[in-house]
Amino acid sequence: MSIKKLAGQTLWYGVPRIVSRFLNFGVSLLTFRLFGPTDSYPFTQIYAVIPFLMVLFTYGLETSFFRFAQTHDKQKIFNTLNISIWVSTLAFTVLLFAFKGPLTQFIEMEKYPEFVTWMIWIVFFDTLYTIPMAKLRLEERPRKYAFINVFAVVVNILVVLFFYYVARPAREAGENSFVAILYNPRIGVGYFIIANLIGNGLALLLLYKEFASFKFQFDGKLWRDIMHYSYPLIIVGFGGMINEMMSRVIYRKVIVETYAGQAEYELGIFGANYKLAVLITIFIQIFRMAAEPFFFNQSKSEGAQKMYARVTKLFVIACCFMFLIISLNLEFWKLLIASTHKSYAEGIRIVPVLTMASVFLGVYYNLSIWYKLTNKNMMAAYVTIAGAVVTIVLNMLFIPKWHYFGAAWATFCCYLFMMVVSYMQGQKHYPIPYAKKKLITYLVIVTLIYIIHEFLIASFLPKKWSTTSYVLYYGSSAVLIGLFTLLIVKVERKEMQKLPFVGKFF
Repeated sequence: MSIKKLAGQTLWYGVPRIVSRFLNFGVSLLTFRLFGPTDSYPFTQIYAVIPFLMVLFTYGLETSFFRFAQTHDKQKIFNTLNISIWVSTLAFTVLLFAFKGPLTQFIEMEKYPEFVTWMIWIVFFDTLYTIPMAKLRLEERPRKYAFINVFAVVVNILVVLFFYYVARPAREAGENSFVAILYNPRIGVGYFIIANLIGNGLALLLLYKEFASFKFQFDGKLWRDIMHYSYPLIIVGFGGMINEMMSRVIYRKVIVETYAGQAEYELGIFGANYKLAVLITIFIQIFRMAAEPFFFNQSKSEGAQKMYARVTKLFVIACCFMFLIISLNLEFWKLLIASTHKSYAEGIRIVPVLTMASVFLGVYYNLSIWYKLTNKNMMAAYVTIAGAVVTIVLNMLFIPKWHYFGAAWATFCCYLFMMVVSYMQGQKHYPIPYAKKKLITYLVIVTLIYIIHEFLIASFLPKKWSTTSYVLYYGSSAVLIGLFTLLIVKVERKEMQKLPFVGKFF
């Protein structure tokens, strides 16, 4: 697979994925429009726990599917892993319901036990997607993959709109109708979770052909080999989720409240602003979907290391542009989350910190290809465990002092640490000629551009904003992004000429 084909696959995975993720992002914004920080807290908490459960339920089988498909019969792998994941999913689901009470207490959702029930079913359906969706990616069928993702999100949105803009008004108007009865004010933000559950459950039906191709064929030796490869990925996955979500899980446990409900209020603000930083992770996830099969397929080709280095450079450049777009337009993003509840805007300054942290995470994902190709998954586990320790320690130190700003900086430090360690270890075991100095320079330059922009705004714009202020704000943002674009065009002209689609312009 060439860079051109990778770009094409990324577009096929990317455009629908971007559409679906932005629709999901819109649903999140609706959450912050309908509910204040304290009321949106359960939503933030539930979606901090789901990724942990997904790691447990899927136990690295998606990556293992791509890895073993290079050397084994694809249908046999598909059959074996489907049996494995169905059996384990049923077992884990039964265990979660058996221990639902302690789980509810641990994540401090005693007021909303039904939210935990819906959360478990979301994880159940999401897990059953794993192998069939991986099969679509392996077979390079991104159109169906994209359609299923978009369908799930569209159903999600329609259900949300029904409950909040049809059923709720009917209930508030005192109607004695079936629609009015469907809305329960006590559930509140929980209808977003219900909508997610319904969307995922219905979308699962679209994979009926993939499920129909399944045969009850289980290869015990193959399964044991896959488990040996996968179990370090479980540690990697858990560590990754600790790094990403632990700040929200332990926030209430480490903060010293000065007023009742402070932790819930701040978590609501943190969750809303974290959503803005997630904009850049949309691109990272899209890239990974296309890149992971690409990296495995390319591994036996001559010059594979140079190809990996080239892909990483282009990836970092794209992330730099996204960092600037997000960080130099905070006033626009502020409007999206704080148009109704102004308190959400209190945390807008954590967005650039979290966005750069996400860039580090994306680079780490690129660098970590070495351990998957060399079967040294335990090395990744050690790096992730170290990152998780950094995350937990820094959150415990920073959150009591600086609250959600401390949580943001803990995330930043963790991903920076993991990126650096992964690079150093990778160069020992699987050397790749990354353009290290150039990429560091690009990251430093975009950081300085953000600092310069903030200095200009603080120095020359009046405290009371006017139309002229907004023109100067967005005008300066556009100029600075333009200057960085000129720099990239000048330095990377030869690289740009080789790219599909855009190369003809250079």
